[in-house]
Amino acid sequence: MEYAEFAEKCMEELKVVQARFREDFDLNSWENWFYDEVTGLLTFSTGEKQINFKFAPVGSFSDKSNTWKWSWDNTTTHANAKEAIKSVRDFGEQSGFSKLINGCFPSDEIEAWEFTAITISLLNGIGAYRPVIDTGLKLFFVATEFVDNDKAKEIKDKYVDCHAHEKQRVAFVCKHLIGKEKVGFNEAFDTFDGMELGEDDDFQAWCDKCEVERQKEGEWNDASTAFADIKLICEKCYFEMKELNLGHR
Repeated sequence: MEYAEFAEKCMEELKVVQARFREDFDLNSWENWFYDEVTGLLTFSTGEKQINFKFAPVGSFSDKSNTWKWSWDNTTTHANAKEAIKSVRDFGEQSGFSKLINGCFPSDEIEAWEFTAITISLLNGIGAYRPVIDTGLKLFFVATEFVDNDKAKEIKDKYVDCHAHEKQRVAFVCKHLIGKEKVGFNEAFDTFDGMELGEDDDFQAWCDKCEVERQKEGEWNDASTAFADIKLICEKCYFEMKELNLGHR
């Protein structure tokens, strides 16, 4: 199939998908929108009420330069957000579709919607969203999955805003690891920077004195936990502490 035929097919599919998306979630009724590339959530809200979606940033169209830029080619796009959209580039390479391979090139808004339609088709997306922002830059997102509010809160709670590293995954350490002295480093399980975690897992570490206390008590109980005085930090801080204490990651 030639690119033009494929793009036209995806645009026809988009009309059906988008009509259902708008009707099911009444998108025009929400007062606010917010996207977070780190958590991968696109949120619409009015007051305390909100709905959430997992999303993939497709790319951006500039009214000023009349160019399209795929998100995987954008250095400001968070690495987490780029992963899903890379499959569109992979498909382009397999199919020989240059417009899905080149990162940035002259284009127009009609093509931007074509690229979004193609992304929805390849990712089995449930809808598209193009927020209105007054910057001359039009962003295009694909919602891939509805996320109920309880699940969205669980996802958001897995991240923390760090003054040194911005938003990162949460980690937990004993109070004695907060500092520049080597105090030993014991973990709940072996870790490495950037590793995928199970849904119920967190990075957890404590010093040698806390390990002695834990073994004396035979477990983590009220006494050993009080001695550790666990602190919430970010993932990057966690591995800096691990590097300081063990000399490797």
